[in-house]
Amino acid sequence: MKADEGISVGLMGLGVVGSGVARTLLQKAGALARLVGRPLVLRRVLVRDLHKPRTVEVPRALLTTNPEELLANDDVDVVVELMGGEHPALEYLQRALAAGKHVVTANKEVLAKHGAVLLDQASAKGLHLRFEASVGGGIPIIGPLTRDLLGNEISSIRAIINGTTNYILTRMARDKVDYATALREAQGLGYAEADPTNDVEGIDAAYKLAILATLAFRTRVHATDVYREGITRLEAKDFRYAHELGYQIKLLAIGRQVNGAVQLRVHPAMVPLETSLAKVDGAYNAVEVEGDLAGKVMFHGLGAGALPTTSAVVGDLLEIARLLAANAPVVQRLALDPDSHVCPMDDLVTQYYMRLNVADRSGVLAQIGRILGDLDISIASVIQKDADRRTGTAELVIMTHPGREAAVQEAWRQVARLGVTDRLNTLIRVEAA
Repeated sequence: MKADEGISVGLMGLGVVGSGVARTLLQKAGALARLVGRPLVLRRVLVRDLHKPRTVEVPRALLTTNPEELLANDDVDVVVELMGGEHPALEYLQRALAAGKHVVTANKEVLAKHGAVLLDQASAKGLHLRFEASVGGGIPIIGPLTRDLLGNEISSIRAIINGTTNYILTRMARDKVDYATALREAQGLGYAEADPTNDVEGIDAAYKLAILATLAFRTRVHATDVYREGITRLEAKDFRYAHELGYQIKLLAIGRQVNGAVQLRVHPAMVPLETSLAKVDGAYNAVEVEGDLAGKVMFHGLGAGALPTTSAVVGDLLEIARLLAANAPVVQRLALDPDSHVCPMDDLVTQYYMRLNVADRSGVLAQIGRILGDLDISIASVIQKDADRRTGTAELVIMTHPGREAAVQEAWRQVARLGVTDRLNTLIRVEAA
């Protein structure tokens, strides 16, 4: 690349974020050129439909439905992939790297499933691969983990990294609406898709935790290594009882170093009301990282949306462009520990909240207590809530002392088989401050 040449960009995808990136490159060309020291030139844009109405005016000559015009184009220096989904995005990213092109992507699914392989490929070819927008939208977290916090031994990550579920849980907690109503509102506002499965079942958060854990704990983490539960079984009364007990309910993504292994889980959790994570509301995200040198640090901001995600993508693109303009060598990626492993969820030790309906008569609590005691689970408190004289049942809320996950799950199964049990409602893990 000659000193007076521009840096050419091939953009894959012209959806909400892709349109934001294209608009930024076209409308801020002068400002970006001053930041880089060379022009950033939008060379080609891959779309599915050439004639679809768009919110950004891209010259017709730049649009193409043929990926070869980017992947096999020697004039394209950097490929920005914003298509989403695993296929064909994975194959396009692999081909871009094989063709010697630097890559920026926001694709959390591809990175969670194939990130280590792509990083190996980029490293072997001496290419830049950046993916700040894959986690947390506009929140800078990938960069800090790979640069600013690099000297730390990271012991834990606790994160709220799905804006859709956080909006739903905020409405259920603050405004006492039910899950179905909160979901419909999230869909109406554009926070949730028509099919919200990836969000409400914790799949999206699990992808993001896999990416963060790979970087923070320097180990190969695949999306399937993350234990996952969604929010669909939560009811409005769980939020009321949690508040009475001094907690808020959040969908947390948690990664920890435990006895030389990595523990990874995404599930609803009760967090103390006074903690920072309990106060993250609406569509906001937050990532709390604890290191041996920095202590606890919190990254907070809008986790999704066109502008925040565009900000992260353009930031990655500018970083690569500035390195190319300076002819700077590519820094090798983090070496991953081949001996580290993910510990099973059964080994988790924590407190639990249990809500169940049982027969409203004497001796019931003793039967439940006997099952818990036999499995070495100690009861911290029991509160009898709503009693239904018509059905002869009462609702119990039980808080345990710390117990082992495998034992608690077995106790939950045994309690379900008791003749006095009417319905098991909710089992929620309690996350200490």
